[in-house]
Amino acid sequence: MPTLINTRLKLPANYQRDNFFAFHQRDAQMLSEMVKDNQLVKGICWNELPARLTLTFKKQQLTTELHIDSGRRKLNEAHIEQELRHLVKHMLGLNQAIHEFESFIQEHPHLGPLVAKQSGLRVPQSASAFEALSWAITGQQISVHAAISLRRNLIRYAGVQHSSGIYCCPGPTQLVAFTVDELRAQGFSLTKAQTILELARLIHSGELPLETWLRDYWNNTLLPLPAQDIHDRLIQVKGVGPWTISYALLRGFGWLDGSLHGDVAVRRNLQWLLAVDKQLNNEEKISEAATKEWLAGFSPWRALVAAHLWAMQKADGY
Repeated sequence: MPTLINTRLKLPANYQRDNFFAFHQRDAQMLSEMVKDNQLVKGICWNELPARLTLTFKKQQLTTELHIDSGRRKLNEAHIEQELRHLVKHMLGLNQAIHEFESFIQEHPHLGPLVAKQSGLRVPQSASAFEALSWAITGQQISVHAAISLRRNLIRYAGVQHSSGIYCCPGPTQLVAFTVDELRAQGFSLTKAQTILELARLIHSGELPLETWLRDYWNNTLLPLPAQDIHDRLIQVKGVGPWTISYALLRGFGWLDGSLHGDVAVRRNLQWLLAVDKQLNNEEKISEAATKEWLAGFSPWRALVAAHLWAMQKADGY
């Protein structure tokens, strides 16, 4: 018998559901995520079991349904409901202190008007820290379109499917059994294949406890995320650099102070923003170093500033 859990959440009045949907409808083939009308259906692995997560928006109300292919396993439904609430709040960015940020930024000559126009913007989160990290690695130095194709290939090849037919994004347990050659056959470069498999191995063995860090953060909201510790562990893995870590911390943990100065879209949109105010001419390119220096003044909100710059081109769903 499957396990079925339902919950409800009240949403803030200015919640930007379109931004949330844009993040989850990057893949037009909708292999593991389907957005239709006011609903997201996403395949996930829940404690290694295939599951279908359905989020339905109606005005300021969110209804959540989790359908787990549990077979004959008896699951603790009360615990699952509690964890599901944590996950959904996390995925929607409801834990992000955006009101503090908007108050902080409102007088800034460039960002103040942009943020006011996009008021209520939160950074949608991946369903797991590993999903965010593997997506960041997949997207290194290639277009979003190419990264989506690679991600789709990997999900299909892993073959984790819910009984409804939707594919589930594979986790470390599924990927640790694969070889570099298998990932290469799905289109990954040698370096990316090696990096993803090494991370899967480290997480599966318990040497890199990403999900434990995330759940500890959920359950101890008064304590800061150990972002520096996470950075120091990840930077030791070949193929993982500062941009990848900052992106993974943002999309996987909701950490809003990573500096995404290495992101092409951030630099491009910052250049446009400054050119409008005639601080740059249209032909002048802003460097990574200059972008890093510009973002530094917005700590501890640097990644949220990047998200507002991304939102200037919402269709890409970064």
